[in-house]
Amino acid sequence: MGGFRLFWLLFVWVLGIERGVSGLACNWGLQSTHPLPPNIVVKLLKDNGFDKVKLFEADPGALKALGKSGIQVMVGIPNDMLASLAGSAGNAEAWVQQNVSNYISKYGTDIRFVAIGNEPFLHSYKDMFTQTTFPALQNIQAALGKAGLGKKVKTTVPLNADVYQTDSGLPSGGDFRPDIRDLMLKIIKFIQDNGGILTINIYPFLSLQADPNFPKEFAFFNNKANPVVDGPIVYTNVYDANFDTLISALEKNGFGQMPVVIGEVGWPTDCDPNANIDNARRFNQGLLDRIIRGQGTPKRRAPPDVYIFSLIDEDNKSVEPGNFERHWGIFNYDGSIKYPLDLGKGKALTQAKGVKYLARQWCVLSPSAGVSDPNALAQSIGQACQYADCTSIGPGSSCSNLDPQRNASYAFNMYYQTMDQRKDACSFNNLSMVTTVDPSQPPCRFEIMIDIGKHELSVSNKVPAAGFGSLLLVSLMLVLGLANGVH
Repeated sequence: MGGFRLFWLLFVWVLGIERGVSGLACNWGLQSTHPLPPNIVVKLLKDNGFDKVKLFEADPGALKALGKSGIQVMVGIPNDMLASLAGSAGNAEAWVQQNVSNYISKYGTDIRFVAIGNEPFLHSYKDMFTQTTFPALQNIQAALGKAGLGKKVKTTVPLNADVYQTDSGLPSGGDFRPDIRDLMLKIIKFIQDNGGILTINIYPFLSLQADPNFPKEFAFFNNKANPVVDGPIVYTNVYDANFDTLISALEKNGFGQMPVVIGEVGWPTDCDPNANIDNARRFNQGLLDRIIRGQGTPKRRAPPDVYIFSLIDEDNKSVEPGNFERHWGIFNYDGSIKYPLDLGKGKALTQAKGVKYLARQWCVLSPSAGVSDPNALAQSIGQACQYADCTSIGPGSSCSNLDPQRNASYAFNMYYQTMDQRKDACSFNNLSMVTTVDPSQPPCRFEIMIDIGKHELSVSNKVPAAGFGSLLLVSLMLVLGLANGVH
């Protein structure tokens, strides 16, 4: 029997290597003005070997499309729902019925986890969710049990890495933040007692972005960084060091065997000096190589599930943390490939199929437009960037190489596309015109949006959550450049 089991394990291992990646996990964000149809996204996931996906909310279209797909689902509950679920067991039962039981029974959606909130203990939230997260977790767990799903569907709380720290500066010194330590231990014990998992989000990019003195090579996986020596363990990247700081915190508090998954990790491609195609490809390829090898960390040799952030760009995400927030996807907004990745055994990324676009036309600044009235131009650009995603024309972004005229054209076109190429969406005080000549200037892409009507989708809100202050500043810079004859 032992010989057969050994043979079988070897067979499965070899089979997995021959096929490349046996399974990948990712985050599917839905904050887009023109989202890809869910059925196309599910096909995109399957074509690229993703067999696990995390949703930040119980989106009906996504959950239906995932039915009988063979993809395991973690469905999230937004932070703004925690108070309602914490305050009423009935609300929790209704949520489980509507968003878990319903999709499992009617559509065959393979929901495995419910994620309670998203990074609810961030310092920046100032304790807004510290009183509601644990009660919401308890009520959802009870509701799952009452629905007969307690053994199939488990709970978790996705946490930011700022819930733990190390006073020594080394992973071995890891412990939970003093202000939430007791709460963290209650949550971890509850999740463990109910067979759930701990979910942690790790962002080497944010470590680099937040600290000008952070050693850049330590953010990547190619062992070029000066190592951090922690007793017998040598760390050559912040990903391992960060994860093992959490493991040390768990061990220190009696939870050394607690299952942990990485709920978010990735690298953006725009709107920051370190957010570009080369760095994103370098990081994500290094991450994929680890997943393919089945590589864990020095303190946890068994590899955790890793949910890559993110699958697709989202032009309607809040830019409060930074304009790069809209550019985390390994695919563009339309499922086209941003950069090549090797998924194992030479398997490359596959782009989305069956996407339908608006007409091949763009709204640009008219060559005959006068700039005698800078205020009119500023108003027009400001209007465009208030209602469309202009993040890529910011300093250091992919379109910052454009001259002022093309910058204005970019803003006009993003508004025009966001508004589905309506005739009145390219009438900026007689400064604009529609053209069929692609004004793109690599690496800057002038987009054509997905035709939502052809895909029979309804979008509730097409207005991006713009960072008005930064966009107004960009608008004024563009106008000053044009008024002064900058070319």
